[in-house]
Amino acid sequence: MARKQTRHSANDDLSLEDAAPEPVPPCWLCGRPTGKIIVWHHPVPKSRGGRDVVPMHPICQQTIVANFTNTELQRHGMDVDGLLAHPAVRKFVDWVAKKDPDFTATQSKKQR
Repeated sequence: MARKQTRHSANDDLSLEDAAPEPVPPCWLCGRPTGKIIVWHHPVPKSRGGRDVVPMHPICQQTIVANFTNTELQRHGMDVDGLLAHPAVRKFVDWVAKKDPDFTATQSKKQR
């Protein structure tokens, strides 16, 4: 059952000016600050027993999916350096490094 809000909650006394801005998490793959849209990606696919999630840009997540199979992602696990050793991923990260955090572009089809 959903919790009901009281008429006067403890949060009513807080002003928006006093609230500290939330820190922007960096992208797990490229290291740039994330933008408005954050994709919570499973480095080890859920189908392979992965439970951990990491913040990523949508374009970075699409690059991972386009270049690796679930078996390969399971093999690499949380090791981002192993993914960056792939030539296509390294080329992408070098290219996207100077782009805006909310930058998006069409991706090529899966290279598998």
